[in-house]
Amino acid sequence: MIVFGSTGSIGVNALKLAALKKLRVSALACGGNIKLLNEQIERFKPEFVCIKEQKDRHLVKHKNVFVGQEGLEKILELSDDTLLLNAIVGFAGLKSTLKAHKLHKKIALANKESLVVAGEFLKGANIIPVDSEHSALSALIQARQNIKKLYICASGGAFFKFKIKNLKSVKLSDALKHPNWSMGAKITIDSATMANKLFEIIEAYHLFATKEIDAFIEPKSLLHALCEFQNGATSAYFSKPDMKLAIAEAIFDTHELEILPPLDFVKLSSLKFHKISLKKYPLFALKNIFLEKPSLGVIINAANEVMVERFLKQKCEFLDISKGVLRALEHFEGVTITELEEVFEYDRKVREYL
Repeated sequence: MIVFGSTGSIGVNALKLAALKKLRVSALACGGNIKLLNEQIERFKPEFVCIKEQKDRHLVKHKNVFVGQEGLEKILELSDDTLLLNAIVGFAGLKSTLKAHKLHKKIALANKESLVVAGEFLKGANIIPVDSEHSALSALIQARQNIKKLYICASGGAFFKFKIKNLKSVKLSDALKHPNWSMGAKITIDSATMANKLFEIIEAYHLFATKEIDAFIEPKSLLHALCEFQNGATSAYFSKPDMKLAIAEAIFDTHELEILPPLDFVKLSSLKFHKISLKKYPLFALKNIFLEKPSLGVIINAANEVMVERFLKQKCEFLDISKGVLRALEHFEGVTITELEEVFEYDRKVREYL
């Protein structure tokens, strides 16, 4: 397989699994963690490597080093491997998804923004979701009919136990303390604002072609998804909170390996489920309008990326993230996107506006 985002959490876990099953890795791509990339090169001996910045090229211990988006797309053209794991963070991962689709490659997609901002332009793509929730839904839906509604689960993020009034004074260090998952900074903040779950709703819409999707909070992250059927029955997907399971489902053709130990339900303490508070998580209030007009994804995503980056640099308060997204959405609410070029145009316009 080809691994874009090889030094991030998803990429690192994917490579652990690849080593376990002796899966050939033809290409690696990363941002700025050259030290880890060189370790991966030594172990997996890829044919191609890509990095983000030209200035780091001399540090990479490989003869075929490509740079930037052009380099990523060139690797996709040159590599004979038919599987791409796209774990690039944010809007920056979209062009690689589009290129892989054009080349008819199978895409293990951890870059949810590709579907959030351009799902309408990825119809027919061979996509296997890497999100734990969508991996769970895929398993629940297989060979079943008469599906009434899909549910995905949220942990509530770092501030689930906080009162709304206390969110005004939270610090960056507080927001980065996810109770269950070990993730990058951007997605950890998105979990705290519930932007991540909003995006996963739209991701599910594009993956499973239904608007009957909702979410609720299960704070332990042991239940990942539910599938409700017309006859009143509901199937549930449980597992320990570890992304290796969803990654394995996406990159392996067979699944005979035990990736995680199973849950012991006898020893399991009680599970509780909670409705998502729209006062505490105002971004999730955009769910219905988002489902009715998925083209708003580029507006919401660009605004969220700008505001999260600002918060990570400690240039705004936590509650300003949601305020900035809502302000941008109000400004661009009349936008309708019909051409792929407009996705990139409005991404730029939103960033300039904020």
